[in-house]
Amino acid sequence: MRENKIRSIWKSGGAVVNGWLAIPSSFSAEVMAHQGWDTLTVDLQHGVTDYASAVAMFTAISTTPTVPIARVPWLDPGIIMKTLDAGAYGIICPMVNCREDAEKFVRACRYPPDGGRSLGPIRATLYAGADYPQKANETIVTLAMIETQQALDKLDEILSVKGLDAVYIGPADLSLSLGCAPTFDDVDKPVAEAIDMVLAKANEHGVIPCIHNGTPEMALKRIERGFRLVTIGSDSRLMTAGAQQVMSKMRSGIKAPAASAY
Repeated sequence: MRENKIRSIWKSGGAVVNGWLAIPSSFSAEVMAHQGWDTLTVDLQHGVTDYASAVAMFTAISTTPTVPIARVPWLDPGIIMKTLDAGAYGIICPMVNCREDAEKFVRACRYPPDGGRSLGPIRATLYAGADYPQKANETIVTLAMIETQQALDKLDEILSVKGLDAVYIGPADLSLSLGCAPTFDDVDKPVAEAIDMVLAKANEHGVIPCIHNGTPEMALKRIERGFRLVTIGSDSRLMTAGAQQVMSKMRSGIKAPAASAY
């Protein structure tokens, strides 16, 4: 079975640099994949991507060493299994708030006897290899999103679930849940304290801590603090920022036309 670079990086003690795909385009996914990201996440929750587009995006990413993963819309075993069948090598699941949620999530990602995933890896065997059914359980990565007060309250229970590889902090939703302004980087004090707590608890339980970031500067700081997967921006945000930079220079450099004499 094809190696999952996420696990290899974690095993070596390194941090995974993850990009984010919100645009439903195989071409833009391929362009992003050729920029050297360790992983790219196809966002099926808040992006504008549907399942058919996601399959084409996984295929495009597969032209490179970048590992394809996905954030599913919700804790729904059907879409989790279907996304894995399409070739995702990891699943980020939103709003995991308690032990039961985490157990349901892990069960959907693992074949029996470790879980309840149905067998039908229609594209996954093309990407991963013919021995996928035998080795998927030890290869696929499970990342539960921690983004609510309820999840913080039940964090030890969530982290104790067997088969959960990582927790992924969503700072914006976590901020909203704690009554703060939603942001990725310059979070309010209660959110910063919650992030510190999740990081410490994850390390205690041997679960990999991951987090979403707005800038590479913040992502690097969080790697220094111990986060092992960091997401920076998204294709749509990077395109917006690049276009704004170009147009700002053009607008400031174009001289106003001389007044007409007529």
